[in-house]
Amino acid sequence: MGKALEGLRILDMTHVQLGPSATQILAWLGADVVKVELPGRGDITRSQLRDIPDVDSLYFTMLNCNKRSITLNTKTEEGKTIFRKLIAKSDVLVENFAPGALDRQGFSWETVREINPRIIYASGKGFGPGPYVDCKAYETVAQAMGGSMSTTGFEDSVPTSTGAQIGDSGTGMHLVAAVLAAVIQREKTGRGQRVEVAMQDCVLNLCRVKMRDQQRLLQGPLKEYPNETFGDTVPRSGNASGGGQPGKALKCKGGGANDYTYVIIQPPGWEPLMKLVGREELITDSAFATPQARLSHLDECFQIIEQWTRQYDKLEVMRLLNGVNVPCGPIMSMKELIEDGSLMTRGMVVEV
Repeated sequence: MGKALEGLRILDMTHVQLGPSATQILAWLGADVVKVELPGRGDITRSQLRDIPDVDSLYFTMLNCNKRSITLNTKTEEGKTIFRKLIAKSDVLVENFAPGALDRQGFSWETVREINPRIIYASGKGFGPGPYVDCKAYETVAQAMGGSMSTTGFEDSVPTSTGAQIGDSGTGMHLVAAVLAAVIQREKTGRGQRVEVAMQDCVLNLCRVKMRDQQRLLQGPLKEYPNETFGDTVPRSGNASGGGQPGKALKCKGGGANDYTYVIIQPPGWEPLMKLVGREELITDSAFATPQARLSHLDECFQIIEQWTRQYDKLEVMRLLNGVNVPCGPIMSMKELIEDGSLMTRGMVVEV
């Protein structure tokens, strides 16, 4: 069986991370992605964070594998002519330029659909129409304005960005969904359309749980949070998820920067967990016996469990806890993930 998007041609006018992350997924799914780059320089990420002289950076290669590339100056008449031919032969055009950049070169959505009525014109921007539409956006700007930074970190510290690229690559995934929906709709209508996603919107969508809690806060303090006081906005709560299943990163044997395991206390998991850590008396103790009772003693609950986790390395903690159906996850460093056997088996991490 072939790949799902074989036969679909993508005209890739993207750069840096948002757009290339989207077109890379389309390429993985089998689309023929033709990346258009500036003559003489190419995508700026070819040279950004370059570690080996005159070799494309890992920043570029991690986002642009499985693509073909051409150089083209769309500001010249010859370049415009070639670009029109590419538009006529393509199914999807993807771009993440500043607002109006392609319009100023003579390739607005209206012009592009005249050349090819079936083409899908997909755009990734920082912000949607409104007061921020012309503002520049990068990963951390999107996290700042999409609700992620205000809810990430610890209560007594500064707003913090997440290591996951939810602003760029997260928006790229939303853009892929928009493109695929438009491709399916074209099968019914025979016509292309314009689709657009904005980084601020996508980060907010990924922060939907915190938006939920902002609405819940109208009914009073959030008991699932470890915070002692609440104002009128969702607070930063460290590693607590704020969900119905309390959890915390607990220290393990070794004492290294990532020698922790995140442990979740589910209602059915309390009894086997207490048996495992040698505190069976707490199974029936009125202060700990029910989920509601434990909410008032979460710090003590996790201190008790941490006394046990400190005796074992994090992978052993994972093995023992999974043996009694207690959900947990060791904190994995990037080095550990690169060397992780299960990821290699799945083909998520490969040697080239």
